[in-house]
Amino acid sequence: MATILEVTDLCKTYRKGKLPALDHMTLQVESGGIYAFVGPNGAGKTTTIRILSTLLRFDSGMVLVGGYRVDTQPRDVRRLLGYIPDEFGLYSEMLVAEYLDFFAGCYGIAPAQRAKMVDDLLALVGLVHRRDDEVRTLSRGMRQRLGLARALVHDPALIVADEPAAGLDPRARVELREIFRVLQEMGKTIFLSSHVLRELDDVATHVGIVEQGRLVASGTVDAIRARLRPHRQVRVMLLGPADDAQVWLGAQPGVLSVELAPPNNGGLAALYVTLSGADDAAVALLAALVNAGFPVLSYVEERETLESLFLNLTQGVVS
Repeated sequence: MATILEVTDLCKTYRKGKLPALDHMTLQVESGGIYAFVGPNGAGKTTTIRILSTLLRFDSGMVLVGGYRVDTQPRDVRRLLGYIPDEFGLYSEMLVAEYLDFFAGCYGIAPAQRAKMVDDLLALVGLVHRRDDEVRTLSRGMRQRLGLARALVHDPALIVADEPAAGLDPRARVELREIFRVLQEMGKTIFLSSHVLRELDDVATHVGIVEQGRLVASGTVDAIRARLRPHRQVRVMLLGPADDAQVWLGAQPGVLSVELAPPNNGGLAALYVTLSGADDAAVALLAALVNAGFPVLSYVEERETLESLFLNLTQGVVS
């Protein structure tokens, strides 16, 4: 798969070299995925995003977007990239449709093409019913969706979002997440930073974890999970006592350990089973449990969340 964003040995300091923000940052983002860029406050996320969006100069290194250098070919980069900052400066007295039409004109889109483009973008972000309202009348969630539509007027291949869910209510966060999924299905690549890690669990295909200006882990979510926990753990919920099942499971091939969870007042018992092997081994174990007559109520693999990956890979020190 093609690489749309490549950052190599990127360094940036503030206060005339006295305050390091990025320390030889290196990462790659493949086309067509949703890359979650996560780290503690002060780790260098916003600095990285501003650099790759051509808004901030850096000290050394190289950043390529679609093969173009952000420092020497910024116009080419901007045509490939749609930027969503954490705080939008919106023209509040404009009408919603007028606002998008204005920015389409800034990108040189012909007037004959703008009307349909504005209609399509408003439909995508769910603002058709507000097209003739002033921007200042929109809620924060609607303003964020309008900002996303603005970032899409020139049909960019890469969308870069800095804390896009900050300050949004739960419903607005869900709506924004669904829009990102739709954009990925359309072939867009999404690069987003966020500290609301639960919001990224269901949507991210890749993750980069940064601390003190360095990338400490990067790859698919499943690959990083496998790195931290090489063996899988399954939570088995039984209807009734679990003593016999615990002994039986401990004797099965591929089972490394069996732990009994605290008793449940509802008469249910849970066992945490650590086992080796691929998916078919976990399926075979479930079939054997049922065939042995144990009353299995649920059988679920325990997976590392992005939040737990983040806590496991960072030390809580910020620059």
